[in-house]
Amino acid sequence: MPEAYDVEASFVAGDDQALRRAYDAHGRLVYTLCRRSLGSDAATDVTQEVFAAGWFARRQYDPSRGSLGGWLVGIARNKVIDHLRAQGRRPSTVETPSSGLPAVLTEAEVEGLADRLLLADALAQLPDRPKRLIELAFFEQLTHPEIAERCDLPIGTVKSDIRRGLARMRRHLEPKP
Repeated sequence: MPEAYDVEASFVAGDDQALRRAYDAHGRLVYTLCRRSLGSDAATDVTQEVFAAGWFARRQYDPSRGSLGGWLVGIARNKVIDHLRAQGRRPSTVETPSSGLPAVLTEAEVEGLADRLLLADALAQLPDRPKRLIELAFFEQLTHPEIAERCDLPIGTVKSDIRRGLARMRRHLEPKP
């Protein structure tokens, strides 16, 4: 994770390319939260607001309290909620990807979506095999022996890969020492 640390350190220091590097590293995550919460029309503007607010408040970011991606998602959560509240007199709707029907998002739904996106981002950082094994365990709710059989792996390998993968996800989400 030295690359993630470099992005965080340069962001805090205000280096010339730091905002671009932070956007390259976390822009997709922030934009996805904004798009799923607000729809495509507002997502780009709110994403820009998030990075501008993050840049101006960068001295408040403390890497020992969490990842830069998590901090930016926290700002995005607040910006999305502010946007939804501003639209309160004229409730806005966004299309849900699965049904295409309008849905008004609540603050709790925005919070839950942000948490799910952070977990998905942490999962995406894993190598293929541990990621697949964790997906089988948690999304398909298979037991370790079932995973071992399906993937033709020794049970010990399955357990070790899942344990190390979860530990790596935890390190991705938790504060830096």
